[in-house]
Amino acid sequence: MGSINGKDVRKIVVACDAGMGSSVMLASQLRKQLKKFEVTVEHTPVNSIPADADVVVTHSGLAARARASAPDKIVVPFQVFIGDPAVTKVVKAIEKGDEISG
Repeated sequence: MGSINGKDVRKIVVACDAGMGSSVMLASQLRKQLKKFEVTVEHTPVNSIPADADVVVTHSGLAARARASAPDKIVVPFQVFIGDPAVTKVVKAIEKGDEISG
């Protein structure tokens, strides 16, 4: 577990499992919210998190798998796909330059 300053985030990965579309919607929402910042948002399977990810956002049920797949990354678990406070906190940290812990 570590932290990263929101100003240093260049890539967020939304990691999913089943590919049912909810995480695709979340990735799209994050792209819109962060479009004025130099942050890439990608959607990948939880077992294929890219090495250049700074922050991994994933459902709390997948957090352990995400940490196993990318042990050196900041993993932010959430409960609901749209409007979750954990995801909102990541966006605010990028906007304000606050720390993101995972």
